[in-house]
Amino acid sequence: MSQRLQNIAYFPASFFGMIMGLTGLSIAFIELSKIFASTATLMSVSLNFTLFLFIILMMMYTFKIVKFPREVLAELKHPIKMNFVPAISISLLLLSIAFYALGYTELSKYTWMIGAALQLSLTYWVLYNWVHQDFFTPEHSNPAWFIPIVGNIVVPIVGVHHAPIELSWFFFSVGIIFWVVVKAILINRIIFHTPLQEKLIPTLFIFIAPPAVGFISYLALNNQEINQFAMVLFFFGLAMTLLMLVSAGKFMKLSFALSWWAFTFPLAAMAIASYKMAHHTSHDFYLYIAIAIHAFLFVIVLFFLIKTAKAVYLQQICNDKH
Repeated sequence: MSQRLQNIAYFPASFFGMIMGLTGLSIAFIELSKIFASTATLMSVSLNFTLFLFIILMMMYTFKIVKFPREVLAELKHPIKMNFVPAISISLLLLSIAFYALGYTELSKYTWMIGAALQLSLTYWVLYNWVHQDFFTPEHSNPAWFIPIVGNIVVPIVGVHHAPIELSWFFFSVGIIFWVVVKAILINRIIFHTPLQEKLIPTLFIFIAPPAVGFISYLALNNQEINQFAMVLFFFGLAMTLLMLVSAGKFMKLSFALSWWAFTFPLAAMAIASYKMAHHTSHDFYLYIAIAIHAFLFVIVLFFLIKTAKAVYLQQICNDKH
């Protein structure tokens, strides 16, 4: 077996954070194309590239499952890495949202079914380990713990069209309640314990995702009606975005790592939430916010793609030191 194939043993599930960010960008372009039809080409290019990359990554991770099951199991039992594995199911759920928005209803339905089933399985795998294992320490907790939770909040966005609404409420309830619980744990850890490892600092952006995705999901469950709870979710997401903005100097000092992709999906979620807020309130203020976040997201995605491709070429990611 060649060295490059051997390196797939160390291929991390966190690679699917790229798909989350890229699909989020594509969905943001779908929302933008409803306002400016000329951006439909960008949306098409973004989504097609994302699909191509998703297929490549799935082939690689499937190869890892078949050829290196011990490494897969080790990842699933790792106190930090286990939380990145649900990025696979979230990627499927996000793709189902994009498919539905473009009118591919059947493709959306089957993608959603696979994604929702996998999300439920991975959520309970993580929860089981949180409850029954004794190897966790406060230092293991980090914002990546939101990933298994955020995935459940994503499910209802198109789940309301593909299954009985009670099922979507189930997923939303799991996600939104555990978001509050995990948020409290993480704030305690960040304030009172040792600082996050440098490569995990970008995951602080994930604080934006639960309220932003929660807003979008709650609209789907509430017949697209904005009420007080929806406003709380949106503005808390916006508040977290502003917190990340004032912390920009801290992030700019970091060395590149795959965890940088943690910047992308939360920003995409906030951009999409702002587009929806603009649509439902008819206030241009929210549209300006959406376009500003979207433009910034587009630039950093291009930058991250270049940095990631370079890191892969130099074999700085898929190795036993990752």
